[in-house]
Amino acid sequence: MKVGILFDLDGTLLDTLDDLYTATNHILRQFGCPERSLKEIRQIVGNGAREQIRKALPGKENDPPLDEVFPAYLAYYNVSCEQGTAAPYPGVLEAMEQLAKKYPLAVVSNKPDAAVQALTKKYFGDVYARGVREDCPRKPAPDMVYRTMEDLGVDKCIYVGDSEVDVATAKNANVPCLTVLWGFRDKDVLEQAGATHFCEKTEDMAAMIEQLIATQL
Repeated sequence: MKVGILFDLDGTLLDTLDDLYTATNHILRQFGCPERSLKEIRQIVGNGAREQIRKALPGKENDPPLDEVFPAYLAYYNVSCEQGTAAPYPGVLEAMEQLAKKYPLAVVSNKPDAAVQALTKKYFGDVYARGVREDCPRKPAPDMVYRTMEDLGVDKCIYVGDSEVDVATAKNANVPCLTVLWGFRDKDVLEQAGATHFCEKTEDMAAMIEQLIATQL
């Protein structure tokens, strides 16, 4: 049995909230819409960039068309994300280095694929990365997990994420999920979504993944 470890990106490996906040409000201002607070942005990320922008709009009849706002956001964010303030959470790089000695690693994210590729390359080198592409349904559909497993050449995997979308993705793909608590969602939200295995500290992540492999696979 060959096991892979699949990670969500935003809120799991990288703290990207400030960059998402800045980029979203930049586009809202550009289209004459009121800005969103950091708390509001934290609550609406995770389901993909298009859904993020849809929820960020005021939700009124005179909203600018989403088909105009979303491409403008993509064009801005795909450039700005590499110059932003995103960084791995403290301890993440060490955990991934430890895990990479035994398992193939991958990033599977609902961010646009161009941004996922750029950020993964910048912070994690040659780790396999998959973002949202037109040829594959986004999470929580299981397709991204299945295609990543196929590309990695693994039979089983552990999925690691920070949101209810990640919990649902793992359930739909029928794979164990480790839910981290340093990301964009509060624990009560994650429990309501069905999360059962929690990691509070990055320094515990590698050991908890090993435990899931031993007990759940």
